[in-house]
Amino acid sequence: MQFSGPFELEIMSNQTSQLMAALEWRYATKHFDATKKIPAEIWAALEKTLVLTPTSYGLQPYKFLVVNTPAIRAELLPHSWHQKQVVEASHFVVFTARTEMKEADVDRFIQRTAEVRKMPVEKLHSYRGVIIGDIVHGTRGKIAHEWATRQAYIALGNLMTAAAIIGVDTCPMEGLAPAEYDKVLGLANSGYATVMACALGYRSASDKYAGLAKVRYEAKDVIQTI
Repeated sequence: MQFSGPFELEIMSNQTSQLMAALEWRYATKHFDATKKIPAEIWAALEKTLVLTPTSYGLQPYKFLVVNTPAIRAELLPHSWHQKQVVEASHFVVFTARTEMKEADVDRFIQRTAEVRKMPVEKLHSYRGVIIGDIVHGTRGKIAHEWATRQAYIALGNLMTAAAIIGVDTCPMEGLAPAEYDKVLGLANSGYATVMACALGYRSASDKYAGLAKVRYEAKDVIQTI
C-alpha cells in the first residue's frame, strides 16, 4: 500500500494509532465473562485469520479444533492446570500440528495450488520436488512435528493480534498436558498432536489482571538495528 497525499497519510496515522491502542489493550485474560459470547460474524472473521496465516511453503501443517461442547471443555479442564479460561471463554481453540509430513501431504497442497491458480499440476512438478526434498525426506523432515509446531505459533500470533484489533480478548495457553488433550480429543493416529490452545471471549469485570501495567523491556533492549 502506497500513501502519497495528506489524506492518505492521515489514514495511515489513524490505522497505526488504532493498532498500537489494540496491542496496549490486550493482555492474557485470566477471567472471562461466561455470559458474553463472540457474535457469529466476528467469529467467522477470526477463523478466517487462521486460514490466512502464512506458513512455510503455504503448507498449513496444522489443524485448529474449536471446542464448543461444554462437556469436552470440562474434561479438558483438569489437563489444563485447572485454568478456568477453558470453560469460561466464549470460544476455545486447540492448536494441533502434523506429527509427520508425507508425500501425500505435499501432493494435496500441490493439487490445491493448481486448482486455485488454474494451472496444470505438471507445471508444479519441480516445486513439488523441492518441498518433498526439504520437509519430507530432508533435514526438516526429521523434525516435522517441531517444524509444524512453529507454523502453528505463527497462527496463534496472527489470531491474537486480529482479535485485539476487533476488541476480542484472548489468552494463549501452553499450560496444558498435550498427551491428555490428544486422548480427550481423539487425536490418536490422526496425524496431528496438540501443541497449545487459545481461549477467546470478553474479559470479566472482576479480572484484576486487566488493569495491571503492561511490563515490557524498552525497544532499545530488544531491537537492534545492524
